[in-house]
Amino acid sequence: MASARHTGANRRAGAAARIVDGKTEAIGELVLEVAQCFFRIRAVGRKTGLITSWGGGVFGFMRSLALFGPLTVPQIAQMRPTSRQRMQRLADELAAERLVEFVDNPKHRRSKLVKLTRRGNARYRELNARFLGIASTMGVALSEADIRRTTGFVRQLSDEMKARLERGRSAIRPADTVAWARRNKGRGT
Repeated sequence: MASARHTGANRRAGAAARIVDGKTEAIGELVLEVAQCFFRIRAVGRKTGLITSWGGGVFGFMRSLALFGPLTVPQIAQMRPTSRQRMQRLADELAAERLVEFVDNPKHRRSKLVKLTRRGNARYRELNARFLGIASTMGVALSEADIRRTTGFVRQLSDEMKARLERGRSAIRPADTVAWARRNKGRGT
């Protein structure tokens, strides 16, 4: 991916017009690389059955239930940047395949708990083995320490993005960014 610092527009604008520092640019590049990686992961997930054809994360949904036990659909949705309706659709599809079941929730009469069935547990173990098989063939040139450090960095950025979403729009698009965009509109920066 070409760095914004090296585009012709930025070279012509000169150093005085350059507002973005190296760290900011590096974070921007990291975010774009993670996004690109996500789309590739999703494509592999669809080919291997870890993700439905419409993008529902079968593996992630079932993994949440395997790790945390029975959960409500809203609880599962809160763990992801997605809607309750999308998770309900996935829960209904998995229930139709008898991989999950809806059970009474002692804490809430109307919000049922979603629970893996015996068949669902077996399917989860199969998907997890497939996932780990794919993971074992990736990053062969990286050490375990490099991978864990990178995971920590990506998790930290993800947590920061989640906090911004929870704080609302002003945290996503601060006034100085809007002002910068207005000043540089049409300049190719």
